[in-house]
Amino acid sequence: MTIPFNRWPEELAAGYREKGYWIDVPLTDILSRHAKSDRCAVIEGERHFSYRELEQAATRLAGALQRQGLTTGDTALVQLGNVAELYIVFFALLKIGVAPVNALFSHQKTELEAYASQITPKLLIADREHALFRDDDYLMTLVARFPSLNTAILRGDSGERSLEGLIAAPEDNFVATPSAADEVAFFQLSGGSTGTPKLIPRTHNDYYYSIRRSVEICRFDENTRFLCAIPAAHNYAMSSPGSLGVFYGEGCVVLAADPSANLCFPLIERHQVDVAALVPPAVSLWLQAIREWGNNGQLASLRLLQVGGARLPEALARRIPAEIGCQLQQVFGMAEGLVNYTALDDDDEHIFTTQGRPMCPDDEVWAADEEGNPVAAGEVGRLMTRGPYTFRGYYLSPEANAKAFDANGFYCSGDLIVIDEQGYIKVVGREKDQINRGGEKIAAEEIENLLHRHEAVLHAALVSMEDELMGEKSCAFIVARSPVRPVALRRWLRELGVADYKLPDKVEIVDELPLTHVGKPDKKRLRQLIAERRLTTK
Repeated sequence: MTIPFNRWPEELAAGYREKGYWIDVPLTDILSRHAKSDRCAVIEGERHFSYRELEQAATRLAGALQRQGLTTGDTALVQLGNVAELYIVFFALLKIGVAPVNALFSHQKTELEAYASQITPKLLIADREHALFRDDDYLMTLVARFPSLNTAILRGDSGERSLEGLIAAPEDNFVATPSAADEVAFFQLSGGSTGTPKLIPRTHNDYYYSIRRSVEICRFDENTRFLCAIPAAHNYAMSSPGSLGVFYGEGCVVLAADPSANLCFPLIERHQVDVAALVPPAVSLWLQAIREWGNNGQLASLRLLQVGGARLPEALARRIPAEIGCQLQQVFGMAEGLVNYTALDDDDEHIFTTQGRPMCPDDEVWAADEEGNPVAAGEVGRLMTRGPYTFRGYYLSPEANAKAFDANGFYCSGDLIVIDEQGYIKVVGREKDQINRGGEKIAAEEIENLLHRHEAVLHAALVSMEDELMGEKSCAFIVARSPVRPVALRRWLRELGVADYKLPDKVEIVDELPLTHVGKPDKKRLRQLIAERRLTTK
């Protein structure tokens, strides 16, 4: 059984193999190639896992899942935070050909059920520490709603559903059955602009190339000690080069529950971390902490700070080497595929003012005008791309794919960019109706659809507003049919199971919404109103 997905045309696929991008090896190779190594692979709190221990734990769990009837072509819904078990589960599922969706720990009922409705999972792996799974009430709701879900395993459970218990189960002549390298290995989450979160099928071939090439550019090796303080299930944290790149190079991943300076600075000093990856708001918090506390030598081992997930303001970029004392590398990537880096030997102007260049020689990237025609170098246009690790279509989403791809298979990301004569990219905005809140993408349509379900809401429009720390925050303009307090709308959304980062930071009750000439809410005008009123987010 294989999972359906939009494949690359045969001519392109043959070329990618010929050039060595696709090597027809499953992602399990990232870990198994170091299966006998006693070098430290993961540090989480006081727990340390060597490569040998990580591989053995993944193999034991894979065998236990196999005995429970999981098989190649099945799917799984996984929700774990920044814990070592995330990697054990990921590699265990790869070993038996089960394709997971790794939900973020911040996700709530709305997101989990949207993912489950798309993949009809046979397996759920979650954590008792998450509010939804502290008891079995919501678990039973999920099982009742999704009949395919016949196996549930929980980290922190003391009974038969215990993830730790399965990881510790004795190995029983396990034989790995990974899916073929040109088939779907797992699903990434889209940060798209439509109401229902879309899923991105990633194959072993395309994802493994992205990791290997990222390792080459960023120079990760066995001496790399990488701080993962952003959500570990994020594409950025996994593969740019991320934790999987660290594992490929036989380095060490140091996990942090969050990117706060009071947590991360001591970890950097204690474990001599030399690389960290952050989003711009976290960079601001680190710089603020340094100004308040001083550096005190805690960051002396840090040689490289990667910043991605959202556009990094130039003024902030220039402060990193001077105040943190390490090199900056800008990362501009997407879960759909394309990744751009500033090179470690780029000059300061390119590092501070651009988001780098595409990492593969066969990344086809150009900027299009509103009619789909290429614009000249230096002019603003919509980012269009295809290549050996950029997907060819969202999972089971023909309507979305018709909008996202042109006739030649180029994906339109919704980013507005400028490409200079040397191929460096500057991100100047977004075309799609999406808010980038500190690297977390919010689809305006999703929240608007939920707001319209409230009995007091006649019309709703969600727009971005500038924020010094987060880059963007959200403001909901509401036309009410009956009196309603902003705090009540936020509470109502939270009760629906919406992740906290998606809740409107500001709610404005208005008499009417300005409309475009075709009768849609004029969001450009609404953003102007925010600027004119100087709305705060306090």
